[in-house]
Amino acid sequence: MEISEKVNDKMITVSGHRLTGPLPELMKKDSGKAVGSKEDWAIRRREIFSSCVTLQYGEVPPDPEFTSVHLLHTCQFMKMPGYHMHTFLVKTGKISRPVCFKMQVILPTDGEKHPVIVDGDQCWTYYMDRDYLMAALSKGIGWAFFDRTVIADDVNGKGRRNGRIYETYKTLDCGAIMAWAWGYSRCVDALLKTSLPVDSDWIVFSGHSRGGKTALLAGVIDQRAKVVNPNGSGAGGAGCYRYVMEGCCIDGDPFRSETLEDLLNVFPFWFGPDLAGYYGRSTELPFDEHFLKALVAPRILFISEACDDIWANPVGTRITTEKARPAFDLLGADDNVFWYYRPGKHSHTFVDIEMLANVILHKKQGLPLDDRMFVLPFGKSLLDEALV
Repeated sequence: MEISEKVNDKMITVSGHRLTGPLPELMKKDSGKAVGSKEDWAIRRREIFSSCVTLQYGEVPPDPEFTSVHLLHTCQFMKMPGYHMHTFLVKTGKISRPVCFKMQVILPTDGEKHPVIVDGDQCWTYYMDRDYLMAALSKGIGWAFFDRTVIADDVNGKGRRNGRIYETYKTLDCGAIMAWAWGYSRCVDALLKTSLPVDSDWIVFSGHSRGGKTALLAGVIDQRAKVVNPNGSGAGGAGCYRYVMEGCCIDGDPFRSETLEDLLNVFPFWFGPDLAGYYGRSTELPFDEHFLKALVAPRILFISEACDDIWANPVGTRITTEKARPAFDLLGADDNVFWYYRPGKHSHTFVDIEMLANVILHKKQGLPLDDRMFVLPFGKSLLDEALV
């Protein structure tokens, strides 16, 4: 399937689906009282943070004692006039036992301040694809890349709490996704310590798959992120634990969506220690991922997905996005929720970045939205049934 194809409501055929239980009430406090004001939401937000963030991902790492930034290298980006790449060594955490990692920043050299996309997926190779990078750079949007696996290991079967952050914080009890999300915040700290032309009001968090789960969590924890963009993040990210679907796409094989049990069987170290207690009991979770999305409000949430990615639960993702909307509405940010489906497979492509750039410039400069936004690749009746 070519990514130039237009999305239509027949791209995903759903052969089976079930909502295993009702989604927990977002706009009702633990006391049972409805959330009707911004003051109520502030209370509810703290409740949700405990029930959704801490239970799911574990303890939030502490703010660092220090952050130092040392410029290692600067050069013209891919020999292209008008763009420069800067490589920094970042040291942060405890002075006696710092976490060290590299951050690469790519920016236009026109003298203007630029929005910057922070992306922790430098461990994957697509981040150096020219078309992918230029989809943002050509629109005046810069990049800040780091390798999240330098913060915490991502090795199946190795067990929990492996990597530099756990060497720095010996008693830290969180999963790798939380540790990686902490790395996003440390990149923002580092960016703001440089003299680079960064528009600090337009920091954007993005990532793909497990990196998308991380970007969403990072955007919840760090409110300096103006735009939060998880891409193809699925269960444990923008998906839905209680909605399970089976189906196939155009020219695709039958497949089903990822479940809580899938995650805990293969990647238990990504999550906090308490989530395992809900194995086989996802209907008893005190949250679902609409809680996580709501914690981004009133900032900008952009959910990007691929049509040929049943594993990431494209229907469940839309359900939790709609279920998160009341928080945005209450805070006067009803126009800050964006979603998009791309033809193609589970990947992070230049088209995804084009659409992210479109959201940024639409909100920042008033540019028109791309007409590919808000188009479903499946029948709306599936949503109507689940959202009752």
